[in-house]
Amino acid sequence: MNVEVGPTEISFGNRISRLAATKGAELALTQVSATAERSLTWSELDHLAGCLATSLKAEGLGQGDRVAVCLPNCVEHFVADVAAWKLGAVPVAIRWDLPDWELQRVLDVLAPRVTFGGAPDDVTARAGATTLPLSDVVSPHRFGVCSSGSTGTPKVILHTSPGITRDEQRSTSAVVEAYQALSDPQRLLVPNALYHSSSITTAVLNMMSGNHTIILEGFDSEILQRAVARHHVTGFMAPTPMLLRLARSPALAVEQFDSVEWVQHGASPLPEWLARFWIEFLGPKRFFTSYGSAEAIGVIACRGDEWLHHPGTLGHGVLGTDVVVLDDDGCELAAHEVGQIFLRRPGGPSGTYVGRGVAALEMHENGFATVGDLGWLDEDGFVYLADRRVDLIVSGGVNVYPAEVEEAVSEHPEVADVVVIGLPDEEWGKRVHAIVQKAPNATLTSESIREFARSRLARYKVPKTVEFIEQMPRSAATKVNRALLVEERTTHPPG
Repeated sequence: MNVEVGPTEISFGNRISRLAATKGAELALTQVSATAERSLTWSELDHLAGCLATSLKAEGLGQGDRVAVCLPNCVEHFVADVAAWKLGAVPVAIRWDLPDWELQRVLDVLAPRVTFGGAPDDVTARAGATTLPLSDVVSPHRFGVCSSGSTGTPKVILHTSPGITRDEQRSTSAVVEAYQALSDPQRLLVPNALYHSSSITTAVLNMMSGNHTIILEGFDSEILQRAVARHHVTGFMAPTPMLLRLARSPALAVEQFDSVEWVQHGASPLPEWLARFWIEFLGPKRFFTSYGSAEAIGVIACRGDEWLHHPGTLGHGVLGTDVVVLDDDGCELAAHEVGQIFLRRPGGPSGTYVGRGVAALEMHENGFATVGDLGWLDEDGFVYLADRRVDLIVSGGVNVYPAEVEEAVSEHPEVADVVVIGLPDEEWGKRVHAIVQKAPNATLTSESIREFARSRLARYKVPKTVEFIEQMPRSAATKVNRALLVEERTTHPPG
């Protein structure tokens, strides 16, 4: 397998070795939990990965082979990644807490040559004590992630770019860098699960830039704040549930964020009130919103000062991304008309699917692609998200977007989390149903939630039923399986 490498480019594996030679005793990775921290220097990372790669080569792992990295957030995750890169293999991050049946379905699709699963000790146990000289080879895909999307069918998304970089690379967040230069070095915090595409993307960019990467074992608002202050973190990316929990943390103090140059939101709709909170807390030039996908069809983003002139926006096309909104017939819609959001980036999507029976990306003429999200454009070309087409609730013949209802309900100070779904209803076809996790010491009732929603939403959008649960069933990446929530309440109605 021949991967073309330019005269100024080097493989990911070789890059780590060079960083070990130049930055040996400096910290490469730090893993943070509630009670302890574990770190690896660049020399330690390169040595451990080299030992593991030597062992894996003896097992037959080679260029282009896939490696399933089914591990929680830990330094060993990156040891496995680097070992794979040193052999030209492709590390694919998989959610570590999948039930056996679901995990096996993913592995059947991925067909990995090597699998790391369970405890982080699985990595060190398979590494030998020595490292042998290895040929410098390039991974044809820098990494992969797994998704079932909205279909429930397992699929693997491989990054089409090979595992190559440059010695002079200095990039942690391309979105932020599209607006302003970042200090060097960066100290990146990764609060989200590494199997999420945005987490692994920013972590890999930061590592290849020779920067310190700090990983949270699991999200906790107070642990994050301590890690930011202790390690002088310069930036991090977080989805809405994490930003919400931070905003509602009694311990949140702006002084803890003195070192932070940027916070980037992504991966989920952002309520307007929460965006305003973070813009005011950090300042408009330190907060960014972004929209993309694991398929990398393009990027939409904006900085806080732009957002204030276009409240509620996702942003506009950046990094060469063009945006159009189309109706079901593929015709371009006027400003403020809701349709499917299509993006086009230079060179086309940089994600490719692996999996039997996985539908290809929906493409339009001239290279535009969509992942099925609904939204609209304003007169200035700023994009606004309505919802996922698959999540749309048609109630009484009108469209209700769960994201809008969730935004309204989430603003209640006694709501810790909320998910809105559509449940079958004889009268309405689908009724709007709110699942609410109360904040500590909350005195919420179904009627108080509905009354609060009525003060913010049209009557047809107000939840007709409200359910309270102890803990929202979100994954470590803060995702929630809406289809499963609907199925559980259709088969076994609450109450």
